[in-house]
Amino acid sequence: MTQLPSHVDIREVGPRDGLQIEAPISTAGKIRLLQALVATGVRRIEATAFVSPRAVPAMADAERIAEYVGTVPGVDWSGLVASPNGATRAIGSGLRTIEYVVSAADGHSWANARRSTQDAVDAVAEVARIVHDAGGRLEVIIATAWDCPFDGPTDPQRTAGIAARALELGADQLCFGDTIGTATPARVRRLLDAVRAAIGGPGDGGADPVALGAHFHNTRGTGIASAFAAVQAGIRQLDASVGGLGGCPFAPGASGNIATEELVYLLDDAGISTGVDLDAVLAAAAVARELVGHPLESNLFRAGGRNRPRPAPADDR
Repeated sequence: MTQLPSHVDIREVGPRDGLQIEAPISTAGKIRLLQALVATGVRRIEATAFVSPRAVPAMADAERIAEYVGTVPGVDWSGLVASPNGATRAIGSGLRTIEYVVSAADGHSWANARRSTQDAVDAVAEVARIVHDAGGRLEVIIATAWDCPFDGPTDPQRTAGIAARALELGADQLCFGDTIGTATPARVRRLLDAVRAAIGGPGDGGADPVALGAHFHNTRGTGIASAFAAVQAGIRQLDASVGGLGGCPFAPGASGNIATEELVYLLDDAGISTGVDLDAVLAAAAVARELVGHPLESNLFRAGGRNRPRPAPADDR
């Protein structure tokens, strides 16, 4: 186990992962949320996804969102894609940090991208070429890294092999997705050990050859614990979603991401800086609740922070 770091970098994924299973909200509403999130101090935000608007109607305004974020400096704005065509759209919109998702499990890959895992991995090379030719940076996100709703548990060696191959084909960094919220701290450590053995990472006591991130859902109440276990195991980049919004439209039963405010609360209390203001995140969560029109998953949002009053009452009884 490594010594706890002084800083962990949080990527806010609420505008994409948080909203993708919601009824579409207006572009103006999304911009309100983006503005509230920028005010939190978070410096990496996943703005949108360049995917089929028929499959994910909530992301149909991707180009308009990208046009807006291009006017906002000081944030590393990213967009998620599931194909080379999506990468072309994202680069054409002006984004230069691109996330390409590959499902480690074939069942989820067919549901999510209508292709096998092998085909999705093979496409990393083309996506990397599109991104790098534009001077961009490519992150490969490996979904269902721990479990698949269709295929069951994912062998850690399978996920590790995909990670190694993605790097060979041009990925600049990696992120491991707990798509259906089944990860636990022990399984997090086992997967990261397998990945580091495959990519040549040093494990404890040294830097990984590329940046590694993790993305957890709190479906079974273990998301925050898994995130902290990842930090203890050397992960320095974590995804989180304001208010705990989110879920995968192609993974039955998948629910919200770990809540940004709960992650900030935990890390701050452990003496780990994030650069993110907790009060501002709670204010952004209030905007998110208004926009989606239903209670949020976040326990911290409902209860309020330590020595902080509970947010204004709403229909979250």
